[in-house]
Amino acid sequence: MSHIQIKSLKKSFGIVDAVKNINFDIDDGQFVVLVGPSGCGKTTTLRMLAGFEDPTDGEILIGENVVNDIEPGKRGIGMVFQNHALFPNKTVEDNIKFGLRMKKVSASEMEQKVAEVSELVQIGHLLKKMPFQCSGGESQRIALARTLVTEPQIFLLDEPLSSLDAKLRRELRAECGRIHKELGKTFIYVTHDQEEAMTLADKIVIMNKGDIEQIGTPDEIYNNPKNFFVADFFGSPSMN
Repeated sequence: MSHIQIKSLKKSFGIVDAVKNINFDIDDGQFVVLVGPSGCGKTTTLRMLAGFEDPTDGEILIGENVVNDIEPGKRGIGMVFQNHALFPNKTVEDNIKFGLRMKKVSASEMEQKVAEVSELVQIGHLLKKMPFQCSGGESQRIALARTLVTEPQIFLLDEPLSSLDAKLRRELRAECGRIHKELGKTFIYVTHDQEEAMTLADKIVIMNKGDIEQIGTPDEIYNNPKNFFVADFFGSPSMN
């Protein structure tokens, strides 16, 4: 099970409080979007979940276990980065296989898993190419495949579509939604884009200056904004 609890989580960099004592839960299988303007603390929160940043205070629970001191590779989490983070000197296929090799998966099982995930994200025709031969949209699909193939229980996606043009963003946004429904795993997605949040999320966590302004469904956020910041950020008609 991958129920997640964030309890009084705080992160300070020197005198700057990047994340200020936040609390929220994520149910198993939910698609949760952390959204807010640049510098609001959403990516820092995601990096603490992944284990790439240590909290200054507070706890992160996955299931019944506090994972603050558990290294990233043992949390059952996979992460897709904004910049794809592909190995430039490896083929697409070898990029996807990298995590499986680290887990010492057998060659036959590796081939099967790569075939399955390539079909899921529709990149079978790219497997023998090098990353420099792939477009931005293709590279993001490859990065997603590399995370999917290791079968984590929780997927973290840090602004994965922000570098793409509007048409590609719409296409890959739909793909993310489809893959989430097909897998039924927990997705935690960071974006500054209100449309992405409204389109993808079961639950939206709106952040501003290290704090949470509101948590709710897309409908709740749009029709019942808690304050002016939320109403203004989403262009809600419910608060003037």
